[in-house]
Amino acid sequence: MELFHKPSIDFIANRRIPIVISLCVVLGGLGAITVKGFNYSIEFTGGTLLQVAFPKPVDVGDLRSRLDRAGIRPEIQTVTAPGGKLSYILREKGEEHALAADSEKTMQALTEAFPDNAPVLERKDFVGPVVGKDLKRRTYWAIFLSLVGIVIYVAFRFSNPLWGISGVLALFHDVVGTAGLFALLGKEVDLLIVTALLTIAGYSINDTIIVFDRMRENLRVKRGVSFAELVNSSINETLSRTIITVLVVQIVCMVLFAVGGPVLRDFSLALIVGNLLGTYSSIAVASSLIYEWETCFGGRKAAEADLPAKGGKALKKLKGNA
Repeated sequence: MELFHKPSIDFIANRRIPIVISLCVVLGGLGAITVKGFNYSIEFTGGTLLQVAFPKPVDVGDLRSRLDRAGIRPEIQTVTAPGGKLSYILREKGEEHALAADSEKTMQALTEAFPDNAPVLERKDFVGPVVGKDLKRRTYWAIFLSLVGIVIYVAFRFSNPLWGISGVLALFHDVVGTAGLFALLGKEVDLLIVTALLTIAGYSINDTIIVFDRMRENLRVKRGVSFAELVNSSINETLSRTIITVLVVQIVCMVLFAVGGPVLRDFSLALIVGNLLGTYSSIAVASSLIYEWETCFGGRKAAEADLPAKGGKALKKLKGNA
């Protein structure tokens, strides 16, 4: 299945436009994260826990919407006691010293929201953050080592560390752009959003490696063509595959966004934005960065049709092995 029949878009001729746009996305994302910061969820900050019960069962969606109108936005979980009695656990960010005031405010809001079905407070407590400082530190190290591993893998696979660095820069663009949007909008960042960001990174590097693989194949079979033509043909040959893949994923994400409810809405939003950025960077940014390097720093002039006279040793090696 192909969306385009032999496309011939000249991505390299206009390569600096998407590179500048991507630079603006990265700087904007980093600026939003630095200035506004993340709105971390209770897993990261800790908070208060209330367990309440109602004489008559209450719909979770109705409970969430009524509390939201009162300015209270807790995480809500239902639990069933051995006798079949249904209770609701409300977790909300807050300090331990404010536990009494927060619980009183929440109970008052529930009483006003359900005047004919008055809630009963069964338990109140302060819960510490699930993700502590040590786990955060380990997470940062895990991400850093993963990026280093990607660079090493791509460098080994394509005989050039610059290819790996280009792939990681494209990945960084996608994750920072999505995270920056969440910081800008003040949306809550919980463990589900962290999962979405890691998923975006996986999709992004996969799409980029598909394009890189085609470039490597064309280096072996297309002799006597300029590097610009080779990069353009590689992107065009994988264009249908890339767009079809992202469309299938986006359809699922949009369905989750529309009918998944409040719990999955931000998660699906992160995937929608991240996949769009990932597809854009794989098509227009990653390969353009390689071309920029080979042209400007690899000893190759833009008009030359052969491999670079200086630098670009990996490209010579790939052709020599063909």
